[in-house]
Amino acid sequence: MINRLMIAAAAVVLTTPLAVAGPIDSACVRSDRSASRQLCGCIQQVADMTLSRADQRRAAKFFADADEAQQVRMSKSDSDNAFWARYKNFATTAEAYCAN
Repeated sequence: MINRLMIAAAAVVLTTPLAVAGPIDSACVRSDRSASRQLCGCIQQVADMTLSRADQRRAAKFFADADEAQQVRMSKSDSDNAFWARYKNFATTAEAYCAN
């Protein structure tokens, strides 16, 4: 019985999101959009699953400057195109995962 309780407690600890905000969560909370902390946290969880930290920092800038996102989307650079593909995957996944 004790072993089951210890395993259950360990599972809760390992699956509970950390209180440390990532770059997407921070940008989301600071943005002028009316997103809840819960939604921003969910979006950060998806970012953690789909984007590298460098990609997260780059994508976080889009919350403050939508024109930057448009520039990346329209870029002819191979690295920008690769990033945009990863970003689109993140956005699609976040929309499905975090929808109410």
